Amino acid sequence: MELHFNINNGPVDDVIEQLMNMAENIEQKGIVREMILAALKAGQESSDKADLKLMNSTLKEMRFTAKVFEPYRRIRKVTVFGSARTQPHEPIYGIARSLGRKLADAGYMVITGGGPGIMQAVNEGAGKERSFGVNIRLPFEQRMNPIVDGNPRSITYKYFFNRKVAFLKETDAVALFPGGFGTLDEAMETLTLLQTGKRDPLPLVLVDEPGGTYWTRWIRFMQNELMTEGYISNSDLHLFERVESVDEGIDKIRSFYIRYHSLRYVGERLVLRLTSRIGEEALQELRDGYADLLVPGGEIMPSGPLPEERDEPDIAGFPRIVVDFNRRDFGRLRKLIDAINAAS
Repeated sequence: MELHFNINNGPVDDVIEQLMNMAENIEQKGIVREMILAALKAGQESSDKADLKLMNSTLKEMRFTAKVFEPYRRIRKVTVFGSARTQPHEPIYGIARSLGRKLADAGYMVITGGGPGIMQAVNEGAGKERSFGVNIRLPFEQRMNPIVDGNPRSITYKYFFNRKVAFLKETDAVALFPGGFGTLDEAMETLTLLQTGKRDPLPLVLVDEPGGTYWTRWIRFMQNELMTEGYISNSDLHLFERVESVDEGIDKIRSFYIRYHSLRYVGERLVLRLTSRIGEEALQELRDGYADLLVPGGEIMPSGPLPEERDEPDIAGFPRIVVDFNRRDFGRLRKLIDAINAAS
């Protein structure tokens, strides 16, 4: 029998409906129906056990990720990347521990890779109750640090790609410390998602120790090689900020959310949700200064919640700015958010 997502599958759909009713408490039945059909179709189409095992493990890991993070969705979180090889006697270790402590004091939770080095330092600073550890199963180096080992907010992944989803889907900001291949992979993954709009804008903070050159040399490479050769645009450099102190890093994160709350696309329109209004004069300055972000004939307009946002009643009272965004220059969109935060 050939199965389809968008048309009736007769008795198969009936059995799926009965199964969901028997299991009870299933919301979003339409989506769950498609997930079951996807599994059935995969079983029909693939005889490769490795393919099916990959699909199975991925779904299990994503389900468990959602379960772990669900109770904490209303709490802002910061993902911190950095080397697993950094030792406790190194100054940057102390800076990472201080960042974790001050983030926790400011009401944030932290997400790390759950391993040693910078990850352990951040978890130590934040403490067990404010920490998530999203670990990866490796044949060497990566062991769960004692802060998150056995913690109900710890997850160990088989696949890096599932782990990366957790790092970036669940966070409100990213802090990058010096590190090796893994850290740079995570840095470029984050930047790619921000540059292409596959991840909503967030603060991306590069943390050096005072006088440190790790990130200044990396930025120089970006400017001298990638930007000079036309591989990236100048505005892409707005997607991140370098700092040399914990307080400066936390200030960058806090200031990003001083007025901006979140965004949502409604059709072709970008809706920016704010915690306070901006005046008409400031709004006109945004129109004049960011006209390059708009589609031809597009506008930047104040608004209340749109009808399509009825499924988010908790933020129904927030003022909005609706932008006819061209969906091309996300570095400039980041600057627009900064301007909104700074507006009177």
